[in-house]
Amino acid sequence: MKGILQILIIMAASVVQFHASPAVQLDINSQEILRLPKLSKGQPAAGKRVAVTPREYQGTQVFHTVYLPKSWTPDGPKLPIIFEYTGNYFPRSGSTGEVEDAGLGYGLSGGKYVWVSLPYISEDHKDNERTWWGDAAATVAYAKQNVPRIIREFDADPNAVFLCGFSRGAIGVNYLGLHDDEVAKLWTAFIPHDHFDGIQAWGRTTWGSPLAKYRAESLTRLKRVNGRPYLVSQNGSNYGTHEYLETVLPDISNFTFSYVITTEALGKFPNKFAKTSHNDNWTYQPSKYRQLTWQWMNRVVSDSSSKNHP
Repeated sequence: MKGILQILIIMAASVVQFHASPAVQLDINSQEILRLPKLSKGQPAAGKRVAVTPREYQGTQVFHTVYLPKSWTPDGPKLPIIFEYTGNYFPRSGSTGEVEDAGLGYGLSGGKYVWVSLPYISEDHKDNERTWWGDAAATVAYAKQNVPRIIREFDADPNAVFLCGFSRGAIGVNYLGLHDDEVAKLWTAFIPHDHFDGIQAWGRTTWGSPLAKYRAESLTRLKRVNGRPYLVSQNGSNYGTHEYLETVLPDISNFTFSYVITTEALGKFPNKFAKTSHNDNWTYQPSKYRQLTWQWMNRVVSDSSSKNHP
């Protein structure tokens, strides 16, 4: 009887292992130089990046992009998924403000995650906005509606959902991604690169100035992180984020701070990757900064996998 019981336990463990989705781990020692996948026409498929207009916006120029890794299959293991908000239209740094030109999420995930670049909805709801939020309420509503839909459609891992952003998008990680309790619940972990919600005033905007009002509102958003993993990434210096967070939060142990010297990661600018040090492509070349970032992401995915499959 004891022998049969042991066999049953082993069989049960095997079944759990068979059904459990293995945690996708990024190769921190990889020397691969990444290349942004070109935008293709047609339906999403493994190894392709395509533009998708949801049914609510048919007949407009509003769309998000979806990239499915080469390893993706409809009935395969659930892959992590990374959503991205890109930077403002800022020609000096090479940022077009366009959804299709976003690149941070692909580099952060090494092309191994499902990657989605989310739009900012223009005031007239007919196009993607290239500078700031457009209609912020509509932009947040787009995420609320489409993030769960995309996760279901491509059978991504709902326990490994990253939100990242560059420049404008870095502020948007909190401003949009933590805008209210409903949208804040969508994410597992957060990665803004270059800027942070609430640090400095943004002149000629109604939402980002004066600083005292802006900071009070940003703190409400910041509290919605609620202990989840958060990587603050900044080119060159700490931008004051660490000090700021220490003054407004009782515990910042869930925050990791990464100071990326993009000239070390990509070389002298301009180059084939970027015009200036303020860019979203620093993960495309192997460096200690990419290695440390991927280590952090691997821990997040492993932790989410272990919680989901005890």
